[in-house]
Parts: sequence; structure tokens; C-alpha cells
Amino acid sequence: MTYYTGSGPYCFSNSLAMVLGPDAPAVGLVEVLTGSPFGFQLLGGRLPLFDPYGWHPDLGLDAALSLLAVGCARTAGGTAGEAEARLREAAARGPVLAGPVDMGLLLHQPGTPNAEGGDHFVVVLAVTGGEVVFHDPHGHPYATLPVGDFLTAWEAKSVGYVDEPYVMRAGFVREREVTAGEALLRSLPGAGAWLAGRTGLPVPPGTLGGAAGVEALAVLADGGLDAGTRAFLGHFAVRVGARRLADAAHWLGSLGLAGAAGVAGEQARLVGGLQHPVVTGDDRVLAERLRRLAPTYERLRAALEDGAAA
Repeated sequence: MTYYTGSGPYCFSNSLAMVLGPDAPAVGLVEVLTGSPFGFQLLGGRLPLFDPYGWHPDLGLDAALSLLAVGCARTAGGTAGEAEARLREAAARGPVLAGPVDMGLLLHQPGTPNAEGGDHFVVVLAVTGGEVVFHDPHGHPYATLPVGDFLTAWEAKSVGYVDEPYVMRAGFVREREVTAGEALLRSLPGAGAWLAGRTGLPVPPGTLGGAAGVEALAVLADGGLDAGTRAFLGHFAVRVGARRLADAAHWLGSLGLAGAAGVAGEQARLVGGLQHPVVTGDDRVLAERLRRLAPTYERLRAALEDGAAA
């Protein structure tokens, strides 16, 4: 298997790697440690995401930090003025992982403002006078925004999975040295739990996970995808989903878990192969490939269980 390197929408993993500095693990490893590759969810029965039922980046960041034995201070809420003061103080001491922010309100990006932004994460480097300086992992190092505009995006009103605005993490401290292999081994029970389907997590009504979610998306494709779902799949979901699974295959293989790595690699190919029919509107092929993908989630769970027992 030729390991993918290149661009992709890995905002929170790239941001975490940036704040951890020169000793940060590989970005692909960070992504796997967040748990994102291990499932699928169809939010509200309509929005397809190649990540587990009930999972979201805020949960994933906490999981990765714990597995890497890195501590930090996570703060959120308050007024815009309080958030600004908190950000100024933290950025004066070191980089700050800010997010989620509303990507459609990051006005340094061409085509903004728009209502299709979704969640995003950035690394704030400084707040100087009336300007925020930050690394935007979506291709914009040393981006700047007026403080008021940054606060508007950072309020993240359109992001449903976080209860409070102005979420940030700062003061990153490595509590002990952890190897990639150690972190990966410790992550396997969590990966299996995501694949099995965690209950009790808040999701919109009608949300389906795993094979059921993929099958439901195939049914939507049978009837012809609406323009919004097609655009979301083509611009974001397929790209990040295939890359996550490719990274999972690579890192599971590094542990000698050949069975699990093989299933994840098969999934990466299947998800990556959705891009062309999504863009060209070949919903018959899209539905057929989704139905081939659906049973692989249980196969990956079983393979991880077998590998852990070996």
C-alpha cells in the first residue's frame, strides 16, 4: 500500500500538531488517535460524515491529548469581551488552539462570508492591537483578521456539537513521554467501542450510524442526491473520510495488525472511489459502492478485536 501524503481537510489534527511543536507526532497518527476513522454517521438522516455515531472533533481532541499524555487548559463561554481577554492573555504565553470556529465567517478566505462554512480549527499566535494573527491549516499561514471578525467566527453559532462559544485550548504540557506505538495500542479499545456504536451521545433526531447509516445514504442515492448533500460529499466528506481510513490502515499496520489494516485499507479505497460518481452525478454507481462499504465497519470491529486478543 502506497501511503498518501498531500493536502486534505485535517484542520483539528493539523492544529493540534502545530501547538505541540517539533516533538508532535505525525498528523495522520493524531487523526487516528482522535477516533475519527472508526465509523460513519448520517446526521439527522441527511448529512453524511465518515466518522463514528456521536463523535465530533471536540471529543476527538480530548481523546488524542489523553492518549499522548498531554495536558492543557480548555476554556469556553462568556461574553465576546471576556473571550477576547482570555485569548489575548493565553496567546501572549504560547500558541492557542481555537475552535470550533465558523469557517464560512473566516473573512480572509476567498468566497466568504457564506452559510456553508461548517466547523473549523485554527492556531492563534498573537492578538496585537485590533488584530488576531493565526495559522489556518486550510492553507493560510500567518492569516490575520480584525479582532471583531475573529470573535464572530469563533462564536460558532452554526456549530451544533458544542454547547458554549469561544472554545480554546492553551498551556500544552507533556506529562510524560509516549511513543506512537504505545498511544496506538491504548487507542484500540476506544476504536472498537466507536465501531460497535456508543449510545447515550447527543445526536440530532433521525441520525443513523455505521452500516445502517451507509445503507440509508445508498437509499438517498437511489432517489438522486440533492445538491447540498452532493456538494458536501464532493468538497469535504469523501476527501476526509478516505484520508482518515488510509491513515488508520497505515498506523494499524505499524502495530502488526495486518487484518485490521487490510480492512481499513479496503475501506479507504471504497470511500475514495465515491468521489467520481458523487461529482459526475452517477448515483447508481454511488449507491452500489456504498452498499459494498456498509458491511466493512463490522468487519473492522471484529478484526480489531481479533488483533487485540492475539
